[in-house]
Amino acid sequence: MFLEINKANYIADYKIELTFNTGEIYLVDLVNELNGTVFIPLRDMAFFKDFSIAFNTIEWKNGADFAPEYLYKLAKFQNQMTSEPEVEY
Repeated sequence: MFLEINKANYIADYKIELTFNTGEIYLVDLVNELNGTVFIPLRDMAFFKDFSIAFNTIEWKNGADFAPEYLYKLAKFQNQMTSEPEVEY
């Protein structure tokens, strides 16, 4: 099965909630992913918020996009990091 993004909602800052065709929903933070010439315009918050779903992933008006597989792995990693239990000493 090919991984696809079925729905995407802007949350805040550089965070987007993504619904994948697996039924999983993850919050992904792209603040550290906006590197390279095509991603520079996305640093402008108004531009960043203006995305759509095209070719099974999120895409911006300048053609910038991320592979759904990359977004899935990034989101799973970020969510794993934020959901680890705190260790008490």
